[in-house]
Amino acid sequence: MYEIKKQIYPDFTKNQKSALCNFLRALVKKSMDLTVDEIFESFIADEKYYLELHCSRFEFLADIIDNEVFKSDTIKYLKECKKYYEYKEKQRPIIEANKAYEKQKRKFLQEVKMSKEKPTKKQLYYYDRLCKKYGLEKIELTSKLEARNEIDKIITEHQAEYKIDLEREE
Repeated sequence: MYEIKKQIYPDFTKNQKSALCNFLRALVKKSMDLTVDEIFESFIADEKYYLELHCSRFEFLADIIDNEVFKSDTIKYLKECKKYYEYKEKQRPIIEANKAYEKQKRKFLQEVKMSKEKPTKKQLYYYDRLCKKYGLEKIELTSKLEARNEIDKIITEHQAEYKIDLEREE
């Protein structure tokens, strides 16, 4: 897409070319279900309408909108944009899989780090309070990971018992 950008619209200034290309790229992204010719026709119809009202964002197109060179350059660029977005859409599952893998990797590395650190005072206090509340025997916690897992285990076990007690009362 970036190579074709260098080849098209040689008479436009840098700003004009950039504005038009950005608009066309957004137009393609917004209407991926249409063909390139339909997108082009829609763009030309809209631009002619706005030029007649004298409120076009691309006033420099007034003289060349019906030019054959402009049409061919625009269609080339629209085709490249369409290819780019179709390729990007095909790559989506791979990108999502990579994101999921990276998330798992970060979680694993965080757990490895937690397994090497001492439990915090808050964790120890909370664990102590849970053991007293539910009458459990305390064990010596050696890491943040172990403390987190023990606290989670106690909470999930007793939440299940709490739910069962509610069901019996009804």
